[in-house]
Amino acid sequence: MVLPASMRLRGHRCFNRLHRSSKRQHGALMVLRVASGDSNLLRREMRGMQDQCCRCALVISSKVSKRAVKRNRLRRLLHDHLRRRFERRKDLAGRWLLISLRPEAAEAEPTQLLEECDSLLRSAGLDP
Repeated sequence: MVLPASMRLRGHRCFNRLHRSSKRQHGALMVLRVASGDSNLLRREMRGMQDQCCRCALVISSKVSKRAVKRNRLRRLLHDHLRRRFERRKDLAGRWLLISLRPEAAEAEPTQLLEECDSLLRSAGLDP
């Protein structure tokens, strides 16, 4: 299951803001970027939901894997993990997250990926 539409972050202006003004946490398999959200950058129909939940995005380039099937499998794994972590957390409303996988993530076990994701979330102060 993927992230609900209300949790998903989309649009180049949102990604530009995350790249420009975010705090970064680096791991061996991924990079986590966290920034406060700006509802003016969201699509009109999503602006009212800004204060309801945290928004997440994943970037998995073809450098991670040339096969779209593999990239999509990783994306689904991490989306499901993030959804379970943040779906009911109202204290993180207005936060934007961007997770970028590194090429080494393709060979990692799913449990390694999820453990590193949790570790980065803890170091960013997002996981209790």
